Amino acid sequence: MIISCVLLGCSTGPSKPDVSKIKVELVTKRFEKEFFRLDSSTVEHGLNVLQEKYPDFLNGFIYKILGLEGIDSSKIKPAIVQFIKDYRPLYDSSKTLDAEMVQISKEIEGSLKYVKYYFPKYPLQTEFITFIGPIDAFAYGETGGYGEIITPNALCSGLQLHLGSNSMVYHSEAGAQLYPAYISRRFSAEYISINCIKNIIDDVYPPKKQARGLVDIMIEQGKRMYLLDLFMHDAKEELKLGYTEHQLKQVKENEGFIWNYFTENNLLYETDPLKIRSYISDGPSTAEFGEASPGFISLFIGRQIVYAYLKKNPDTNIKSLLSLDARKILSGSSYKPK
Repeated sequence: MIISCVLLGCSTGPSKPDVSKIKVELVTKRFEKEFFRLDSSTVEHGLNVLQEKYPDFLNGFIYKILGLEGIDSSKIKPAIVQFIKDYRPLYDSSKTLDAEMVQISKEIEGSLKYVKYYFPKYPLQTEFITFIGPIDAFAYGETGGYGEIITPNALCSGLQLHLGSNSMVYHSEAGAQLYPAYISRRFSAEYISINCIKNIIDDVYPPKKQARGLVDIMIEQGKRMYLLDLFMHDAKEELKLGYTEHQLKQVKENEGFIWNYFTENNLLYETDPLKIRSYISDGPSTAEFGEASPGFISLFIGRQIVYAYLKKNPDTNIKSLLSLDARKILSGSSYKPK
């Protein structure tokens, strides 16, 4: 399948294929609503009912998300009752998201059509499950951290991390210690569908774990960002990158400066984690480029290199692109931003 890559500019994504004939059915299930209705006097019965409705999710929720794996079985029910008591105020706050769930589900369903178009053999998830987990249930993917998880059958969203960037849950002393502002500003509903699709990308294109230089890491991340563009054509660019609008503007205006900094300081093939960490991880900014710059600047530069390669090699198919060595992509891109 040939990638149609007609680029009008460095940030313009690939053209949209017609996916109108691709059928995708995604069932939305609000697990948290049923879970928080459990009666403390009949927890066992309530869990049995949930097990029938959520056969592939409930055990993972109890033992992995709630962290009850390995504890004495007699303590599990009391722990669940205590969690429901402690987190009821947060659950009540999450009800403000109800009106947005229909649109979010549609966004995910629409993105799954593109996943099926480009990866027809990939077994799509058929459920979108929302839940409330512990406030520190934060997972790290290849292009950022979030409260979404993936199972063979479902895309799951932890609503405790989507109450809105201004929520006092995150601005309390305990919340701010867990999540500084540069992270909690992404705790809004508009990131749910993006995070779900990022999990699919890590599933479609499993991470490479071997030691690599800066340019290898950037281009690997760039491939993922390109897939995100393919799957989510209409999502805002800054949301996909996790930047603010101002940070995106700054990184675009200073793309040439950033690249020259990497080349002039011999950083492209640097493998020392301490020397490249600030460019390839999240943060309030990238210290070397000033307070207006974004953290995770590698996502933008890596994506730009991938786009430059595809512009030079427009007949490249996705399988070939993903299998290409990062340094071949760099050499074939003639990437030299001004």
